[in-house]
Amino acid sequence: MRTNGRKLKLGIVGAGAIAQAYARACEKCENVSIVAVADIRPEAASAMAEGFGCQSFGSVEALTQKAKPDAAIVCTPPSTHLDVCLHLIERGIHVLCEKPLTLDVRGATHMVEAARKAGVTLTMGSKFRYVDDVIRAKSIVTSGILGDIVLFENVFTSQVDMTLRWNSEPSISGGGVLIDNGSHSVDIVRYFLGPLAELQVVEGRRVQSLQVEDTVRILVRSVSGVMGSIDLSWSINKEQPNYISIYGSRGTVFIGWKESKYRQSSSRDWIVFGHGYDKVQAFRSQVVNFANALLYGEALLINAQDALASVQAVEAAYVALRQSRWTRVRPFWRASVQPKSNGHDRVAVAVAP
Repeated sequence: MRTNGRKLKLGIVGAGAIAQAYARACEKCENVSIVAVADIRPEAASAMAEGFGCQSFGSVEALTQKAKPDAAIVCTPPSTHLDVCLHLIERGIHVLCEKPLTLDVRGATHMVEAARKAGVTLTMGSKFRYVDDVIRAKSIVTSGILGDIVLFENVFTSQVDMTLRWNSEPSISGGGVLIDNGSHSVDIVRYFLGPLAELQVVEGRRVQSLQVEDTVRILVRSVSGVMGSIDLSWSINKEQPNYISIYGSRGTVFIGWKESKYRQSSSRDWIVFGHGYDKVQAFRSQVVNFANALLYGEALLINAQDALASVQAVEAAYVALRQSRWTRVRPFWRASVQPKSNGHDRVAVAVAP
């Protein structure tokens, strides 16, 4: 890890479960210094800040005015992302915003355009992109040793009581498991397959009697013609060792919770290349990439176009769910990259008519 004595002064907005995961990740990031924590629950902000020996505040406004961080990680509920991020962006503070970036495409477009105008870096939290096994699997797929990719499968299912959590309150979360876990899924699919052309969504039985969907199956087709399926649920556990399975004309790769492996069709032997999912490693790698992008001009693994595309795909998925039909993932936005003098790229975005 490069440091050169330079550290990014980082603020954390929100002190809930996701913020705690980022806090653990930041503990071993030598190029990051946590300077402040803010939460509308002052006691929660104070408790987290105590572990870093930093300031705590009851609002993002107080944090930006008094702590003056270089960058911030936004870990508040989705309905607040747009306002919180715009406040930071307008003050020249770089932003890593947890998924989903916003509740709709128009809000995401507004956020990215504001960042471009302010000359600050904006990225979205999507931890699975930073899992070592996922990155290694992408290199295996890209190498061509599995042949033409034909089928992609992703499963994120676990039994979690969501009845009292904000994730199942549509005015706060924007929906149910589709926008929550699904934001990870569509980003992963795009990472491996490229842009999505169309999708279909079928909702399962609402076991938990929530206002929102708790089980869905998403069928996707990429622009390159690859089929995919995504199973999401808060109410069942499929008990599968792999959360990503990719099938090619000459081989298969499995990305698992405890082990990842691939096998070419010409061989009987599986080759193990990874040791499973490490949540702390994933969060830490994302923070390091964010910091290195700001300190040294390192390329972000998730750029503004990726963040927008994730929101775009989820929005199209809800259209498909409501209308019970295949839905085109329409180009709601057009983007062009404009080089900046400091080495970072800026993305100019316009909403398509």
